[in-house]
Amino acid sequence: MKILDRYIITTYLKTFLSVFVILMLIFVLQTIWLYIKELAGKDLDILVIGKFLFYFMPKLIPLVLPLTILLASIMVFGSFAENYEFAAMKSTGISLQRAMSGLSVFIVILGIVTFFFSNNVIPWAELNSYNLRRNIAKLKPAMLLAEGQFNPVGTYNIKFADKYGDKDQFLKDVTIHIKGNDGRTNATVIKSKTGELASEENSNVLKLILNDGHYYSDVTPQDRNARNRKPFAKSTFETKIINIDLSEINNVDFDEQSQTDKYNMLDVKGLNKTIDSLVVKFKNENESFSTNLHFRSGLNRTKIPNQKEADSSYTGSLLDLFDTKKQIAMVDVAIKSTISSKQLIISNEAAMKNSKAWLNRHIISLHEKFALGFACVILFFVGAPLGALIRKGGIGLPMVIAILLFLTYHFIGIFATNSAKTGEFNPILAPWFSTLIMFPLGVFLTKRATADRGLFEFGNVIEPLKNAFKIKDKNSVDYKFLSDYNNDELLNVINNYDDLGHHEEVRFKAIELLNSRGITSKDISASGVIIDDKYFTSEYIKKDYNEHSKFAFVLYIIGVSLLILFFVFKNNKLPSLSWPSIQLSVVALVLYVVYFIKSIINAFQFYKHIDKKEKQPNVFLLVLGLPFYFITYLFLNEKMKGDLKLNCLESLK
Repeated sequence: MKILDRYIITTYLKTFLSVFVILMLIFVLQTIWLYIKELAGKDLDILVIGKFLFYFMPKLIPLVLPLTILLASIMVFGSFAENYEFAAMKSTGISLQRAMSGLSVFIVILGIVTFFFSNNVIPWAELNSYNLRRNIAKLKPAMLLAEGQFNPVGTYNIKFADKYGDKDQFLKDVTIHIKGNDGRTNATVIKSKTGELASEENSNVLKLILNDGHYYSDVTPQDRNARNRKPFAKSTFETKIINIDLSEINNVDFDEQSQTDKYNMLDVKGLNKTIDSLVVKFKNENESFSTNLHFRSGLNRTKIPNQKEADSSYTGSLLDLFDTKKQIAMVDVAIKSTISSKQLIISNEAAMKNSKAWLNRHIISLHEKFALGFACVILFFVGAPLGALIRKGGIGLPMVIAILLFLTYHFIGIFATNSAKTGEFNPILAPWFSTLIMFPLGVFLTKRATADRGLFEFGNVIEPLKNAFKIKDKNSVDYKFLSDYNNDELLNVINNYDDLGHHEEVRFKAIELLNSRGITSKDISASGVIIDDKYFTSEYIKKDYNEHSKFAFVLYIIGVSLLILFFVFKNNKLPSLSWPSIQLSVVALVLYVVYFIKSIINAFQFYKHIDKKEKQPNVFLLVLGLPFYFITYLFLNEKMKGDLKLNCLESLK
């Protein structure tokens, strides 16, 4: 390892470890804040709390590690650029890519280690943290009784509308379900208007006093026929006291692991096996459902009578093959089976949706293990060149930029993953989506940093804006006087601008004015103005670009407007208007993409023809500009207009 590589890696590791520890502490504190309700009031010893935090720390790595790499890369390379260390490297012939090479190997190795960590350690931590939380929740459940939901306490399930009092001991609208001997069926229901928690704080008995209520209990007789009548006992009470023994409930084994097969507790091998079984199960459920629908339709029980002419094909109505009585019976069966099938589809829809969502979660979890390692590498190639470009190290600006980039990366990933869980997005693509978004940004920043160009070239932004909004500089020349000239006078201005005391730009303005009067550039050339023939081709390409870009702009406006109308109509439950809107919107947007590509091809042809390939529009910016074409159209149109003017002036002799 060379001295330079050792120096860069050592500097990076110092910053990396410092940032990692700080961020881990911040996220651990956030974890404590999120789960403080589950830990408070449980009389837990320090060992259990330590286990809780120890099991949660590996689960924070997918958040902490990418942010650490991004922030450390910006800080270190920004510091190198700020202290002119990169300038010293370049003076000795060492490029930015060479300076990053040793560190790139380290990041790739870190990405591989991250995969094994996410495949082995994170599932283990998820398994232990999940079961530890369940075991902690069993302790002193009286303190965790939440209003508006059923709270399981042993064999009791307690629900109440509200709790009040100085210690929240009084309850309103209490409902209690008591499980039967089988431990599953709710055999007894108790309802009361008010209740009170009267037990001592450290008592192992939960004392519940109920007032003004009713008691319902299922009776299970020995006789089978009597059981079919579902008898029950009912009583009314003014006051009823229930004592729930918590001694067994509070005697919790914190190392017990009752849940081991959740999707985020499995490694790659376990996920592949589970996904295969879920796919087979989902397929069998679909086949069983379709068979059931087919059986309910009654088609398999309907026999078509033989036709008299065996060698002829029947093309009439199917009902005409039966007599009137049979026709009425078949229509009646069809109506009933349709209603039954519709009800079956509605009742089965939620179950099928849940099965699909459960399968999607496993697929997402599988690909997240691979995507995390790649994300570390991609974010390094975003942060390192970005630090070299902003030329600022330390905590201030790099911290702000890193957090903004990471939040963009993180929230894109969250939205994609949540959409994939419900089936609205591809579950394979979702874990990779934010990384794929960051990949072209990394390529773009690395290219600009390697070429030693600024992060933004503000001239390319300001000039098109000035031209678009007709903003003129103080020293700019107004050429409105040319509109008073006739054609011969304009030709004279083009040939003798210098003698007339005009700036060279007046020649292009004069040509533009003649073009607007129906006189082409070739006609101007035939009138004695010497113009290079290459200009005519560039002008023709620019004309094609104008036509294609205008078509693209109009189609873009139509497509986006119809898309907005689709959501408006859909939210107002107007399907007759929403569906035509989305269909027309899709057609318009597809045509927009076609004309957009044509206009971009024209733009590249234009710059290739005028021998200025370095001015060709950036492909990455064009892709970003695709959904925001009103901005792309404005900038690119003004840029090409200015470059056509320069080409015209160069072509004039």
